Amino acid sequence: MSSQHGSAPYYFVPSPSRWPVLAGASLLLTMIGASAWVNGYGWGAYANMLGIVCTLAVLYNWFGEAIKESEGGLYSARIDTSFRWSMSWFIFSEVMFFAGFFGALFYARTITMPWLADLDHKFIWPDYAGQWGTGGPAGTVDSFATMGPFWIPTINTALLLASGVTLTISHHALRAGHRGKTAFWLLATVILGAVFMGFQAYEYMHAYSELNLKLTSGIYGSTFFMLTGFHGFHVTLGAIMLSVVLYRVVRGDFTAEQHFGFEGAAWYWHFVDVVWLGLYVVVYWL
Repeated sequence: MSSQHGSAPYYFVPSPSRWPVLAGASLLLTMIGASAWVNGYGWGAYANMLGIVCTLAVLYNWFGEAIKESEGGLYSARIDTSFRWSMSWFIFSEVMFFAGFFGALFYARTITMPWLADLDHKFIWPDYAGQWGTGGPAGTVDSFATMGPFWIPTINTALLLASGVTLTISHHALRAGHRGKTAFWLLATVILGAVFMGFQAYEYMHAYSELNLKLTSGIYGSTFFMLTGFHGFHVTLGAIMLSVVLYRVVRGDFTAEQHFGFEGAAWYWHFVDVVWLGLYVVVYWL
């Protein structure tokens, strides 16, 4: 993760840690709170926020220990390889996570809705045409307007594509040994991610207040907010990761040769960019 890689000739085995158990408990609390929140329980929002705070505290301390071990010269080249494989599998799990939501969108749009509108179901819902974005049969879902690609989604696409460019420039600067340039372009990446989240928050307020598009707006609303919402969560997490990396760049933890902490966060950010391109096409255009 840092300039100390390769100094230890052995494979480092960490001592027993409490952080995995605490991470699991805080994530469980987060998801219980989120589930209760969306189902109308007032305590759900507080439980969700508490879970998020606990998760961030666990991550801060857990990664802090890993950074201290790295800076202390305990990691070898074998650990560097282990980190790379771990990050690769983590991103693969995230790919499968989003694949599940994209699969749900595809199934509902191309199979379920046409099936509910076929001749066999005309006796139950004679006025249902099965068109995407129209909600459900009369009386089941309040009317709403769909979300188009202009202009906030298109602006956000430009922002994320630009952030990928600035991050790549920062990486090349780090490999060239220019710490100041690395920090500048990395800061630009974090700012672009923050602006993206600001636009998405405004888009959500517009959807709820002016389009009457909500999480309860049938399969369209649920898939829209699940896909874009989880992507926004990943952007936020990626921005936090890059902010930590920025702090470590300024502190001088990385060298031109050893900087996987930077590379791992960059891999994650580029993955988030690619997912957004799929969302932009499938959710907003099609």
